[in-house]
Amino acid sequence: MRVGAAALAGGIFGAVGTLCFLLAFGTDYWLIASDNCGPYTWPTQTTVTVDQDANGTEIQSVEAVTVSPSSLTLHHEGFFWRCVFQVEPTTHAVLATLFTNQPDSKVCIHGYLFPLPVALGQVPHPNYDAAAVFRGFWTVLIILGLVSALTGGFLLVCGVPFISHKLHKLGGAFLIAAACFFLFMLLLYVLWMEVVDVKRYILQERGEACPDAQVSVLYGLSFMVAAAGVPLELVSGLVFMLVGRVLHASK
Repeated sequence: MRVGAAALAGGIFGAVGTLCFLLAFGTDYWLIASDNCGPYTWPTQTTVTVDQDANGTEIQSVEAVTVSPSSLTLHHEGFFWRCVFQVEPTTHAVLATLFTNQPDSKVCIHGYLFPLPVALGQVPHPNYDAAAVFRGFWTVLIILGLVSALTGGFLLVCGVPFISHKLHKLGGAFLIAAACFFLFMLLLYVLWMEVVDVKRYILQERGEACPDAQVSVLYGLSFMVAAAGVPLELVSGLVFMLVGRVLHASK
């Protein structure tokens, strides 16, 4: 009875953890950033025009010229897509990227090997060198983690009906491996965010025209979901490893 309850709890933790990994992999909100490299905010300007009336007298007329407020360029990206669109300066970056707030002006290009910059111009480009180390590692780790989680879940589904201690142990080992892969990937991502010049990556070629642009960078919801799945997957793997040992000892 205790073994069954432990297996049920482990299965719930594993299912939720794997779902977190799938959501993190399939959504494009790992990085959220905004920059003001574009139209700047200018105060209301006035223009003075000089006219002459019929008698030749100069008349100065002052006309107010209102400049529309500046907008921010908002970025959000993940494994599959990198998207850019304009928002108002007062817009909250995270709220603006929700599915319910998708503007018509949104432009997306394929990402695939994020976090390496997507090549928009010259290749190789000096802006891409700083993040080049992370291309293969980030991609391989997220794919291996997802495959390990799905493989572990499949083995456990096959092992539970037959009370196979070997499948329980093997499935638990795959779940632990998935948690480790995603943990290493998250650490690599944090290293990239904190050490590499992310501002240069966000602006890319536009940075040459905006050397003083202000860039705000945030960890997105996809990152947080992946981080939440790591302890769930790890606990699930440990539980099934323990269940496999108990089943083996009882035979």
